[in-house]
Amino acid sequence: MIEKIKHKKKLLAIIVRKQYRKKKGISFFTPNNLNLQCGFMNHKKNYKIKPHLHLKRLNKIFYTSETIVLMKGKLRIDFYDNRKKYLFSKILYPSEIIILISGGHGFETLTSCEMIEVKQGPYLETKDKKKFNEDSNNKIKIRGN
Repeated sequence: MIEKIKHKKKLLAIIVRKQYRKKKGISFFTPNNLNLQCGFMNHKKNYKIKPHLHLKRLNKIFYTSETIVLMKGKLRIDFYDNRKKYLFSKILYPSEIIILISGGHGFETLTSCEMIEVKQGPYLETKDKKKFNEDSNNKIKIRGN
């Protein structure tokens, strides 16, 4: 299952739940216009992907997107709008993926977690990230999974 997380028609994130499976071929979760592309591939034994190069070209990236692959544990993702206002939260479970696209976000590990993070580079924390204070836990609203 693919879950699109939106606020006021704006795409904040895409969650790929562990139940998601495509029978065969290549299926991208992200539309072609996003600055980070993520997809799923399912091929039978001996399927070949032709050798290829990715061409050098200049791209303008206006925001750093990131993808989290949760390998183990339970992770809460808190979503914020661009004015740092808390919106709601979602829970991620093992073998699930979240592609963070816009707005702000924070995380809390609800159990011990192992995860992989993928984002564009080069990455300079002082120029690519602005930290802010989180809302208190008594305001947390978990949106259905």
